[in-house]
Amino acid sequence: MEIIALDAHKRYSYVCVQKKDGRVLCEKRINHSKGAIKQFLANWTAGANVAVETVGNWYWIVDEIEQAGMKPKLVHAHKAKMMLGSINKTDKLDARGLNRLQRTGTLPTVWIPPGEIRDYRELPRTRMVFANLRTRLKNRIHSVFDKYGLHTDFDGISDIFGKQGRTQMVLTIKQLPLETRYTLRCLLRELDMVESQIQRIEKRMRKVFSKTEQVSRLMTLPGVGFILAVVIANEIGDISRFATAQRLASYAGTVPRVHSSGGHTRYGKLRSDVNHYLKWAYSEAGNSTAVNHKRFPGRHTSMLYRRIRERKGHAKAVGAVGRHLAEASFWILTKGVDYKEPESKLVSSTAV
Repeated sequence: MEIIALDAHKRYSYVCVQKKDGRVLCEKRINHSKGAIKQFLANWTAGANVAVETVGNWYWIVDEIEQAGMKPKLVHAHKAKMMLGSINKTDKLDARGLNRLQRTGTLPTVWIPPGEIRDYRELPRTRMVFANLRTRLKNRIHSVFDKYGLHTDFDGISDIFGKQGRTQMVLTIKQLPLETRYTLRCLLRELDMVESQIQRIEKRMRKVFSKTEQVSRLMTLPGVGFILAVVIANEIGDISRFATAQRLASYAGTVPRVHSSGGHTRYGKLRSDVNHYLKWAYSEAGNSTAVNHKRFPGRHTSMLYRRIRERKGHAKAVGAVGRHLAEASFWILTKGVDYKEPESKLVSSTAV
């Protein structure tokens, strides 16, 4: 049986087909069009492994590989590059390199979520895009008032974009120069449209996800509401792909780097080569704990936050809470139970 590798780009893929002994059977460039990859793969033995890197357009490529009766292998692009250690870089070398890793059994693959989960993920991910845009617009509006020293008009108003703040804003805008006044009104109109889009997406999310058991279980975690529960459930997908709670915590980016040598151990920053959506969700939940730890002083997460903050500061305390919640998510989804406060009085970053 052959082994096949695709070095995929936006407009084309370079394909390399080899025997398991390394003999090259075919190398060519396939221009991307609907059905082109499926048609090419139909010429080879059904069930062959096809490696493709995690490029931005891998969804449809994997679909066509599966439709052709082949087994897609989604490759961790950064790890594969490090393992190959090539000085030169060409499409041919990249495709042959993936096949070399397949032959040696060292191809660094990642989980391929089913089409339904890939589809569901678009709702919370698109909401995050609009939420980031909302933050940028609000920051821009704040900066306009600050530049003209008008921020004092909003003293005593906790949220200038709330009902009271928008009423005051109508009066304050009149004090701005003509063109600045015009652009600020443009920003406010754009902000209103973004808010409207976020509300529509959230309404759709509640319709699609409100009755799922995974989301209901995850909402029992401290600091995790409906939106965060949806993000966590869809980004984790099949919990059985994680062997331990620590593996899930690492995948979610809540575990710090470790540098240990010569009897000295140093913990660095949280890793960046992780699932950024999960990392965001657990960070948000950790920040919620930071905000509300005085309201719920007896909670395990509140005690954990206070203990770590006293020694290492706010940021690392939030990270420790995020790690606890990630590991707790593993047990909740594995055992099919709601979150329970740990019985032990000892507060640790890994207790569940």
